[in-house]
Amino acid sequence: MSVYKHPKTGKWYCTFRVTDWTGKRKQIKREGFSRRSDALAYERDYVMRESRNLDMSFGALVDIYMNDAKTRLRPSTCSTKQHIFDTKILPYFRDQDVSEITPGMIRQWQNTLIEVGYAPTYLRAINNQMTAVLNYAVRYYKLGQNPATVAGAMGSKNTKEMDYWTLDEFNRFIAGMEGEPTACMAFNILFWTGMREGELLALCLNDVDFDRGGIFVRHDYVRVDGTDYVQDPKTERGNRFVPAPAFLMDMIRDYAGRLYDYDPADRLFPFSKYWLGEQLRRCCARTGVKVIRVHDIRHSHVSLLVNRGADALLIARRVGHKHVSTTLETYSHLYPDRGQAVAADLDELWEQHVRPVDEIPDPDPDF
Repeated sequence: MSVYKHPKTGKWYCTFRVTDWTGKRKQIKREGFSRRSDALAYERDYVMRESRNLDMSFGALVDIYMNDAKTRLRPSTCSTKQHIFDTKILPYFRDQDVSEITPGMIRQWQNTLIEVGYAPTYLRAINNQMTAVLNYAVRYYKLGQNPATVAGAMGSKNTKEMDYWTLDEFNRFIAGMEGEPTACMAFNILFWTGMREGELLALCLNDVDFDRGGIFVRHDYVRVDGTDYVQDPKTERGNRFVPAPAFLMDMIRDYAGRLYDYDPADRLFPFSKYWLGEQLRRCCARTGVKVIRVHDIRHSHVSLLVNRGADALLIARRVGHKHVSTTLETYSHLYPDRGQAVAADLDELWEQHVRPVDEIPDPDPDF
C-alpha cells in the first residue's frame, strides 16, 4: 500500500514511484490529505498523467494542458484560460474520467451556461477552452474524438452591437480632460491611432519616430495577479508602425518636453488598464458623453476611418489585425451598403456598351 496516515498530524499522505517521459524512475511524495480517498485519487491521477492514460480525471488533464500552455502562451492568456477552467468548466467535469465524457454531457453543460444568460461572445470563449483541452487529449493522449466538437459550438464569435464615439463625442470628451495632461495625451493617442490599451500602456518615447511621423508598436502591457508584464504584441501583425497625424506628433513632442527626469526607455504612461477606465468614466460624468469601454475607442478610430473612405486592408495593417478577414468580420456593419451603387454602375455600363441596337432611337431625320 502506498497511502499512509501520519501518526502525529493524523493527515494522509502517499508515496510512490513513476517513470517520467525521459524514462527515469523517480519517487513522488505528497502530504496533507484529510481523507485516505483524496490521497489515493492524487496518486491515481499522477500515475495516469505520467502514463498518458485516458482514464485520468478531467481535472488532471487540465493541469497537464495548462502546464504545457504556460511555456508557450502569454501570462495574460494563461490567466484568462485558468479562470475559465476554474469557474465555468472544472465545477462540472473535474472528477469525470476523460474517456467517459460524451457529446451529450457537453450539450447539457452548454445548456446550463446558456440558461445563466452570459453574453454570446463569452459563451463562445468558454466553449473554445473546453474544445481546446479536449483537442489536446486527441492529439497527445489518443482520445478517439473530441466530444466538444461533436456537440457543436455555443455562443457567437462577434457581438451584434458595438459601442463607439463619433468625432463630435470624442471632441466633447477630450475637452473635459482640460487640466489632466497625462490622461488627455493617452486618450488622444488611443483615438487617433487605434492602438489597443495594452499597447498604449507599454509605449515609451523611444517608440515614437518624429522624423517619420508615427509610432512603432512593439510591446503590450498587462497586469496578471498583481505582476506587471511588458510582452510582445497580441498578434504577429501587432508589431507595426502606425503613421500619425502631424498634430498628434506635435502633442506628443510637447507632452514629452514637459516630463521631468524621464528616461525615453521607460513607459510614457506607467499606469494600469484600471487607471484608464477610471479616467474615462470620470470624464464622461463631467461631460455627459456616453460611457464606453476603453477598448471601444479603438472601434471609434476604425469607424472614423471607414467614414473617411479607408479600405479594409489599410485599416487591418493600421490596427494590427493578422488577417484582413478579421477586420471585415469585426467591422462589416460599419461599411456602407454599396449594393445599390454597384447595381447603378452596371446599369450605366449596359446603357453605354450593351444595349440592343433595336432599342437605340432612330437618328434625327433633319440631322
